[in-house]
Amino acid sequence: MQIIRNYTEFEALLGKQIGISNWHTITQQQINEFAHATLDYQWIHTDPERALTESPFKATIAHGYLTVSLLPYFWHQIADVQNLKMEINYSVENIRFAQAVTVDSRVRLIAKLVTIVNLRGITKATIGVEMEIEGQKKPAYTGEVVFLYHFKD
Repeated sequence: MQIIRNYTEFEALLGKQIGISNWHTITQQQINEFAHATLDYQWIHTDPERALTESPFKATIAHGYLTVSLLPYFWHQIADVQNLKMEINYSVENIRFAQAVTVDSRVRLIAKLVTIVNLRGITKATIGVEMEIEGQKKPAYTGEVVFLYHFKD
């Protein structure tokens, strides 16, 4: 895990891979709970029997937005940003879904610092992200996530 205590330590990572998260298994229960939370009950996510016979994936798949919603969970495994007054999820940009994540797949996140800007004492960090699927050549998605950090000093 990368420890970051201030703007200078963060800036030193510019253009570098910050780290890789642990693997996480996407279960049918997690998919169903996400469907319930978002009211998105499309059968390709929630009906294993139908997916087995009608889906080109022969299994249910995670919602794309479920995989994106895991960004903060994975990011906090990669980086421990300390000495903060506040952290704000600012934006998710240029997400491209490349591969469906079938139920019981294991996924993890690779993070790289793409840009960092000091906005009058607020650190705006753009993190390049790629969600890998274990055993697959193509990632689930690639894109960028932007965080705003208010360091204490």
